[in-house]
Formats: sequence, structure tokens, C-alpha cells
Amino acid sequence: MRHWLAASAFTFSLCASAQGEGHTIKGSFDLFTTDDLGHLYALEGDKLSLYDAKGERIARNSLNTFGPITRIDAFSSLKPLIFSRQQGTLALLDNTLSVQGSPIDLPRNGFTQVTEVCMSVRNSFWFFDERELSLLRVDAQLRPLANSGRLDQLLGITPHPTYMTEYDSWLYVCDPEIGVLVFDLFGSFSRTLPIQGAQTVEVRDGAILFVKDGVFMRYDLLTMEITPLVWPEAVARLRVKQARVERGQLSMLTDEGIVVDELR
Repeated sequence: MRHWLAASAFTFSLCASAQGEGHTIKGSFDLFTTDDLGHLYALEGDKLSLYDAKGERIARNSLNTFGPITRIDAFSSLKPLIFSRQQGTLALLDNTLSVQGSPIDLPRNGFTQVTEVCMSVRNSFWFFDERELSLLRVDAQLRPLANSGRLDQLLGITPHPTYMTEYDSWLYVCDPEIGVLVFDLFGSFSRTLPIQGAQTVEVRDGAILFVKDGVFMRYDLLTMEITPLVWPEAVARLRVKQARVERGQLSMLTDEGIVVDELR
């Protein structure tokens, strides 16, 4: 009952937020993310910008020497990770979006076909190695901590992840065809969640939030029920490609920019 009430309250808050005050960050953004302090990181071409909870830009940096950015991970607030799949390079940034230390060249360090990355606890990283079809967890010096083994042998199918995120000591691997694969910190497979069609996911408060075919959805990790949620009126006419909820704010990536609305 508690989870049903939480889902109902969340749906109501989305509807009610249409009456609240929001803002739009104008631009043709390629991707974005948020951190647990309410900051928003938005990539437009090779320009990465950092915004506060009111939509004011507080930092900007050009990453034109880094290669096309395919992932921003703000697992550690104000210390985001960026990753270029094409270059096989990742870097950690500071609160001014400047690169900390030197970018990490994964092929030169023996990781020749990493296609997805995310941050993990204790300054470690998760890699998906497309050649080995395995998940690797490594420390800050790229020393191995965990290895899932070949996922095609483990699952009986070949995964093609589009997104990975760690939450509460579990790794969630998003594959639009298969669903969301869940692993523990040792790389041991736990289960597959029936969430097909999502390119990215966000894990929050016992649920997974995702956008599928322009509809915002909530998957309850306890009841396994999928519930469609209602967009605020501010974006009802727009095509929403990605959405995140952070500190009472719903952020939505659209063709016109990133629309941010208060949840009430």
C-alpha cells in the first residue's frame, strides 16, 4: 500500500507541477544529467554547461579536443565524469567543468572496446567491454575489482547496452531490446527487469523512471508494476526525449531545450 500511495502521490505531483513556476534552458542539447544537489549538466555540441537549480549557468567549458561526448555521469556531485565512446577516453571534471588531471585513454590501458561507462562507489568505474561482452569494475588506477564474465554465455543472448548507472550498490544496465539487467558490486547477475524501449533510466526511491515512445513511465521495483505518468502542461505539446527527477524538480529534454518544472 505504501508503494502504491507513493506512486499515486508522484503522479499527482507531476500534474500539479503544471501550475507551479518552472523555467526553460534554451538550446539544442544532445544530452543532460543532474546531480543530487540539484545541479544540471547539459551538452550542446562540444560545449558542456553547468546550471544551478534556478537555471542560471554557473560554468561552461569547451571539450572540442576530447572527442564526441557520449556520456555525462554526475554520480559524485560537482565532480562529473565524461566519456567519449569514439575516442575511448574518459575524464573527471571539477566544479568549473575543468578536467582533473589527465584524460584516461582506455585503449592504451588495455580496454580496447569499452562502449559504456559509469561511476561507482569509492572512486571506481564500471565498463562494458563490447569485445569481451563483459562488465568490468575497476578502481581509480584501473585495477580490476569485479568481472561479470561473458554476458552472452551467462544470459544466452548478446546485450547491447545504451546506458549504465549504479544506485544503492546495484548496477542497472539498460538494453532497449532486452530490458534492464541488474548486477551487484561483484558483477554477479541478479535479474532482468521487463523495461524494453528505454534508452536511459533513473533509479529513485524504489522505482525506475524512464521515457518510452515519449511517455514518462515508473517501474516499481517491489510490485513490478509499470505506471505511465502525466507530463506537465508546459511540455505536453513537445517531444520529450529524456527526463530526470532530482530534489523536487522534473527536468525534461526536448527539441526546444531543457524544461524544468517544480514537483508539488
